[in-house]
Amino acid sequence: MFSPDQENHPSKAPVKYGELIVLGYNGSLPNGDRGRRKSRFALFKRPKANGVKPSTVHIACTPQAAKAISNKDQHSISYTLSRAQTVVVEYTHDSNTDMFQIGRSTESPIDFVVTDTVPGSQSNSDTQSVQSTISRFACRIICERNPPFTARIYAAGFDSSKNIFLGEKAAKWKTSDGQMDGLTTNGVLVMHPRNGFTEDSKPGVWREISVCGNVFSLRETRSAQQRGKMVAPFSSSVHHKVENETNQLQDGSLIDLCGATLLWRTAEGLSRTPTVKHLEALRQEINAARPQCPVGFNTLAFPSMKRKDVVDEKQPWVYLNCGHVHGYHNWGNKEERDGKDRECPMCRSVGPYVPLWLGCEAGFYVDAGPPTHAFSPCGHVCSEKTTAYWSQIPLPHGTHTFHAACPFCAHQLAGEQGYIRLIFQGPLD
Repeated sequence: MFSPDQENHPSKAPVKYGELIVLGYNGSLPNGDRGRRKSRFALFKRPKANGVKPSTVHIACTPQAAKAISNKDQHSISYTLSRAQTVVVEYTHDSNTDMFQIGRSTESPIDFVVTDTVPGSQSNSDTQSVQSTISRFACRIICERNPPFTARIYAAGFDSSKNIFLGEKAAKWKTSDGQMDGLTTNGVLVMHPRNGFTEDSKPGVWREISVCGNVFSLRETRSAQQRGKMVAPFSSSVHHKVENETNQLQDGSLIDLCGATLLWRTAEGLSRTPTVKHLEALRQEINAARPQCPVGFNTLAFPSMKRKDVVDEKQPWVYLNCGHVHGYHNWGNKEERDGKDRECPMCRSVGPYVPLWLGCEAGFYVDAGPPTHAFSPCGHVCSEKTTAYWSQIPLPHGTHTFHAACPFCAHQLAGEQGYIRLIFQGPLD
């Protein structure tokens, strides 16, 4: 069924395809969201389609190939095979799709500017000195303009001259049907969760996506010249669900750009996710129960969502080994452990003692449960199912390692599970 476009019905709300949320930011960038640099980016149906699809292929140094490359109005991907041979694939306008581009570049073709995530950084000055591993034109997402509004991801984005260049060193090859394909330097990895993004979610398998949207197993390291195996979704020996081996984004798909990881949430998935209002209500509910410090007997309260970097005097603190929640106090320091570990006055267990912060980015929650658990060692608080889910996900780190991290601050998780159940003491009166 064809849906009439906004152009004819300007009063209708635009169609939202979904949102990309950068892991490691608890609701906004440290210095605030500005323009195309922000912690989350909504993809809306464009007034006019701007998608492209492959058309003519030119091989070697023909005049047409050179012309296609120099033509500023024509999208093209150039695969340099050797000094003598370049294959240029021209792309033509596709009136059925919208294209969104993501990368580190601030040039106009990039819709969503993403910089490297530094775990727990409080300001952008913390992130400037790092040599970025995120590609300037990292990837592109193509959304179908008609229901079900399928979104697909491809490695690499078109630059200001509407070109994608894969140089001699990039991994590239001819496919069985005579087309070209390739990988970008540090690659674009995707993980689709099993069972969607729900309280039953389980981590999927990380795969690499090629420039043409094909799915491969991971290379030995991020920028290895040798590509992984093409993952054949039709193999009968593959036991897991076949539809997961695809470049089609699903609610909860993770996209890793080597320096930043993005979570894709569909519009439908977001409609089932707790809102910031709901999280605020949960915060007020905890505070209304007047939890107390079991030692100082002072009432504790989670600070408002807006004050999420300044430790408040009523802020709850937790002993990460046992989960006992207290107000801030100075005793129990274990001098011999360089002051970081404390002994819990309730149960004598020794471990880190940190302030608790509410997880404010609602898009990371897999359910609307109460904030009963905290990630370790950062102290970000959310629902039990949410901590359990994220603690199982191996997130790419550097060029060849993976580790679980808190979605709200990107700190690597510690301890047996990576999270702890909070034990609050109620008021004594």
